[in-house]
Amino acid sequence: MDVLEQVEHLLAELSPAEKAQVLQWVVRDLGEAYPGIEMDPQVSGGEPCIVRTRIPVWLLVQARRLGTSEADLLRSYPTLRAEDLTNAWAYARAHQQEIEQQILDNENA
Repeated sequence: MDVLEQVEHLLAELSPAEKAQVLQWVVRDLGEAYPGIEMDPQVSGGEPCIVRTRIPVWLLVQARRLGTSEADLLRSYPTLRAEDLTNAWAYARAHQQEIEQQILDNENA
């Protein structure tokens, strides 16, 4: 049995929460690659945004802190998908200081 087959077998035995943890480890291991998040100097001053949109991650994080539900975010931003929010939350967890600074910068603007 090769390594990939072993991993497949082990994954089948994990709970959904354990699989999510493994996924986070894999993403972290890949480095600064965050699916669904892009940083383009031509869009929002290079702040991390959801691909296909100009919606910055910090804006979604702040909206959630202020009590906006994911369902409301998806209704308010029709171009967003649930997967986009999952990607935004993962990015925000990994880059807490950066997101905090962006929130502060935009509150003081």
